[in-house]
Amino acid sequence: MRILFDSKLPEFKDPFGTLTPNQPCRLCIHIPSSVAASDVQCVIEYEDGTPALAVPMGFSSNVGGYDLFTGSFQLCQPGLYFYYFRIVARTGPFRLFKYGDDTNMEAGDKWQVSCIPAEFTTPSWAKGASIYQIFPDRFHRSGTCDLTGKLKPYTIHENWNEEVCWQPTAEGMVLNNDFYGGNFRGITEKMDYIASLGTTILYLNPISKSFSSHRYDTGDYKTPDPMLGTEEDFTALCDAAHARGIRVILDGVYSHTGSDSLYFDREGTFGGNGAFCSQKSPYYSWYTFHNWPYSYNSWWGFDTLPTVNKMDPAFIEYVITGEDSVVAHWLRAGADGFRLDVADELPSEFLDLLKKRVRQIKPDALVIGEVWEDASNKISYNRRCRYFVDGTLDSIMNYPFRTAILNFMARQDDGRGLRNTVMTILENYPPQVLHCNMNLLGTHDTPRILTALVDSFDGSREALAKRHLSPEQYTTARELLMAASVLQYTLPGSPSLYYGDEAGMEGGKDPFNRRTYPWSNEDQTLLEHFKALGKLRKDYAALREGNIRFSRYDSGKLGFFRELAGKKLMICVNRSEESWQIPSGKLLLGHNLQAVAPTQLALNPLGFCILEEI
Repeated sequence: MRILFDSKLPEFKDPFGTLTPNQPCRLCIHIPSSVAASDVQCVIEYEDGTPALAVPMGFSSNVGGYDLFTGSFQLCQPGLYFYYFRIVARTGPFRLFKYGDDTNMEAGDKWQVSCIPAEFTTPSWAKGASIYQIFPDRFHRSGTCDLTGKLKPYTIHENWNEEVCWQPTAEGMVLNNDFYGGNFRGITEKMDYIASLGTTILYLNPISKSFSSHRYDTGDYKTPDPMLGTEEDFTALCDAAHARGIRVILDGVYSHTGSDSLYFDREGTFGGNGAFCSQKSPYYSWYTFHNWPYSYNSWWGFDTLPTVNKMDPAFIEYVITGEDSVVAHWLRAGADGFRLDVADELPSEFLDLLKKRVRQIKPDALVIGEVWEDASNKISYNRRCRYFVDGTLDSIMNYPFRTAILNFMARQDDGRGLRNTVMTILENYPPQVLHCNMNLLGTHDTPRILTALVDSFDGSREALAKRHLSPEQYTTARELLMAASVLQYTLPGSPSLYYGDEAGMEGGKDPFNRRTYPWSNEDQTLLEHFKALGKLRKDYAALREGNIRFSRYDSGKLGFFRELAGKKLMICVNRSEESWQIPSGKLLLGHNLQAVAPTQLALNPLGFCILEEI
């Protein structure tokens, strides 16, 4: 018999998950009677390992050969805490740690609990949203744009369906300066299509004037790229979205700028007033020079992306606090929030100032951070990130869910790993954050999901350019994507659909995941599937904010319930090689299943279903 404690179950820890200041929390640990425990304490530590509390655990009862010890505590201030147990037994004292969902003596991890501000709220419209992500140059082109002021050199593809440019220059440089002309008016024209997917948030990759097609090398924060259109075009886009119940969020790129920018101006494009041109530049303090002007800090060593001093007063005023700051400018132009690029490179103080300013201008605006790991305990640049305990982010990009879903679909996990990942995120994240999480399968930073599901090749750009899915691979990938997307759209959070994944786009890593949307050549089976998922999320609040309970997670069979206000949905996905019999209900969506009895369904391999209990 082992000592039992599972913080994910209410019989051991109540309430589940995060706490607020002075909220009582009850713990119960089950110790085999044979251990003869005489003294039990829960030791709670601050995140730096210093003691915070020693909670006495008193004997409460004996059940089935276990002595149950209970205790309660409160945390006085927001922060990240860790805890373990100290037990005195007949044979002497020992410590008890976490080992997966089990326990272990003297070795393992500590349990985690976060205390979050009581006033921490997230926008109600963002909870359980359906997000559509667009890479603006590659979605849809309408008419022409005034290219006066477009940063040069650039090339424009005459044919929308041409391959992206991947070849380096003679000097070995990858410029990413080929354009297809996707623009604001093109997106606006397709707003009905975007809405037909059930979209409630439209997320646009960077739109500011920049040299490259990805536009993460900002040239002028407050000016839209001429190829995209005017600020009036952007506002018209936002108006069209708002008329359909869709909010618009923009990429905020505040870790670095472009070298070809108003602020740095290495190429002399902007009149020679940048930090590279003059030490008297108003932007000089934004950057760190080792030997001005040629040696400076840059993002991951790319000299075209000089990093900024995020807490420099001049930068803070320009981006956040000024009357016409960058965030104020775009919120007033129609945006409803920001997704912060490389949020782990932005200091907590910066995030705090930005969040407060954004909320001051637009009280229900949304702030999402790009974080690839568990954001509740991430350490970045030797500092613990405080996104939730300081309330500086409303949401994050939920890459842990993506990894878990891909592992399950690849049969690298029988279902237990996916369940554990989901429950760990549920335990570590505040519920108001959890429901806003971007649950993604594909983004501009990952291979296309269809390709990722069946082809893990990670070779050169030349090799990737020649690599395409065979008809057999495509058929398999489509089946896998339909099943994976059911999980994406039914697990807690907000599913985020990368433009074209619903149409059957394939491709490896950048730039092949950034091809143009295949208008008039969509995979209609996939498209109708994603429209059905989007409609279900609109129709059933249980999928947006309901609780979750797993019913099965083994042998490649995954089942769980989502429930809210008396409505209960059952979701099942079969990744095994055998049929799985499940109870029937009102079928909302299904694939590869058949009725075998009045109250029984057979879910065949790669089958899935969403059922309403009646």
